[in-house]
Amino acid sequence: MKSNTRIPGIPGHLLGLAVALAVALAVALAVALGVTCEAQDSPIYKEAYRPQFHFTPAKNWMNDPNGMVYYDGEWHLFYQFNPFGEKWGHMSWAHAVSKDLVHWEHLPLALAEENGVMIFSGSAVIDWNNTSGFGKDGKPPMVAIYTGHYTGKPLQNQQIAYSNDRGRTWTKYEGNPVIDINQENFRDPKVLWHEATRQWVMAVSLPTARKVRFYGSADLKSWSQLSDFGPAGSTTGIWECPDLFPLPVEGTDQQKWVLVVNVGGGAPAGGSGCQYLVGDFDGKAFTVHEPSQPRPQPAFVPEGTVFADFENGFGDWKIEGDAFGNVPATGAVDGQQAVDGFLGKGFANSFHGGDRTTGKLTSPDFEIDHKAISFLIGGGAHDTNTCINLVVDGKVIRSAEGDAVERLDWKSWDVSVLKGKRARIEIVDRWMEGWGHINVDQILFADEPAKPATNPALWADYGRDFYAAVSWSDVPKEDGRRVWLGWMSNWQYAQDIPTSPWRSGMTVARTLSLRKVGDAYRLLQRPSKELEQIRGAGQIAENVSLADAVTLLNETESELLDVELTVPAGAPFELSLIKPDSGVAPILIDTTKGILSFDRTKFGDTRFHSDFPGIHISPLRAVDGKVTLRLLIDVASIEIFANSGESVISDLVFPKPGPWQFGFAYKGEGAPPKVERIAVYPLRSTWP
Repeated sequence: MKSNTRIPGIPGHLLGLAVALAVALAVALAVALGVTCEAQDSPIYKEAYRPQFHFTPAKNWMNDPNGMVYYDGEWHLFYQFNPFGEKWGHMSWAHAVSKDLVHWEHLPLALAEENGVMIFSGSAVIDWNNTSGFGKDGKPPMVAIYTGHYTGKPLQNQQIAYSNDRGRTWTKYEGNPVIDINQENFRDPKVLWHEATRQWVMAVSLPTARKVRFYGSADLKSWSQLSDFGPAGSTTGIWECPDLFPLPVEGTDQQKWVLVVNVGGGAPAGGSGCQYLVGDFDGKAFTVHEPSQPRPQPAFVPEGTVFADFENGFGDWKIEGDAFGNVPATGAVDGQQAVDGFLGKGFANSFHGGDRTTGKLTSPDFEIDHKAISFLIGGGAHDTNTCINLVVDGKVIRSAEGDAVERLDWKSWDVSVLKGKRARIEIVDRWMEGWGHINVDQILFADEPAKPATNPALWADYGRDFYAAVSWSDVPKEDGRRVWLGWMSNWQYAQDIPTSPWRSGMTVARTLSLRKVGDAYRLLQRPSKELEQIRGAGQIAENVSLADAVTLLNETESELLDVELTVPAGAPFELSLIKPDSGVAPILIDTTKGILSFDRTKFGDTRFHSDFPGIHISPLRAVDGKVTLRLLIDVASIEIFANSGESVISDLVFPKPGPWQFGFAYKGEGAPPKVERIAVYPLRSTWP
């Protein structure tokens, strides 16, 4: 779902009117122009940066995968879609189907936003026993369960619709909503049939509480609350798009349950990401398998002097602009999402009037007499535009920004070399678009830096472009797989990526299982076997040098590649992706330090957003003394799977067109290791 559901810059009391008018105008325009809910126009699918074996809409904005269900030989993919533009806005469900998880057919719009209710994320199931009564002519209905997001008031609730023609047309249930707890943030229902208790089970997110709530139902229409789970794991960002399913443990006859929670902010690579928890589900409650879950650590706050805590107003601080209001905030203001992490009752919050307002708070001068200055900070991640600054001799000497989340957490500056200097602190808001605000509290002078609490999590993907991942329902027992995919983008920059006339795509479909590592369980993700059908003739070599392996890669003149690589564990080395006039993107494989990384800081177009460049790091271990890699390289993305997908990095890149080139750099002493096996396959486009 959308991490920041409010439209930046519009005060809460005007939001409903503004959106309602916008919807009315958009619908009127659509009618005037003859736009209908027919299948999307035939795309060119040769535009700059257009993926060739990843799903993308023909045009306009797309985000979360929704309603993923298998029925009658078709893999259904519904997805959030704005029929009117290339940025997030009017949300409906678009629809595509595939017979092989590789080639996709666009179908007419499925569930349209109407009557002031956007269609937010959700799921779909086949009601085989017709428990809902929606079936027809002895055939089971397809039932969609989704969040209704109201444009005229701060409300989200759960609604259903049904189809009797394989998802081609839909009827919204006249008794909607089926669950309404009168909450602004309550969304993304994922429904499954729990055979042991003979009931439907819904997992739905309470985003700002960092909880997943479970409901049970006999008929998909009447629901009873079963339990709540959370907070746990990563709680820095808001919780969205849950999923719950059993998975086999490879090499055993065991299975464990996996609870997926997509986190809007606070992921290890930055921005939004996908965490998972392993445990058991008894039809009522989910319990974590404790040895699998990393242990949290509390925050460390040293003794020192509190310079500002905003408990009794702004005091001697100078106020400029209108973003901070006249007094400190005591929580969310003007339709802001819930804010937490501040201490006491007051903090500086520049959301007064929404994201479009600007302003600055300036402290009185003081003398630096400690080694560290720490503070609680949240809000926008816009470098010098939503930040706290330390000013010495009229110059900004230190600066920090938020992380695009509403939770305040500790950050610090080392000021030991500045002791004795006169200084002042500025809290600045110059940004007028999304996340154009800053939250600050508890400015502390001490001789040690404060350290934030750590809530380690298990991450499905350590790249920056894997979010809202959910799995397909009703995969036949004879198939036996649990298959999912994710939205291949990140809320930090999703609306700014340099593509047109569409924006966003999906990862490849991935098959899931669990591996036992010591006493813990870890998720494995392998590209679906169907992807192999678009392979061209491969080149395979065994026991060759790194140099010969790279030569083999460079002989495969294709922009679309599927590469398998097996190397012995040992000294680190880099395999670099290269394109003329686009720079170099190194992949580091280092089992001595236990890391796999991908560096896109100096590769292709990174100028469109300051948060796009980065080095993304995944934990990596040797398995049976070696590391296996699989690289899926498309026109504008790379997905890296290590050790059967125990470590995964998915990242967008935007280089200039043309075949890839490769290089390598050995980081150890002596001769580089031999490559035990390399296989290189060119891939064919899946689009006409």
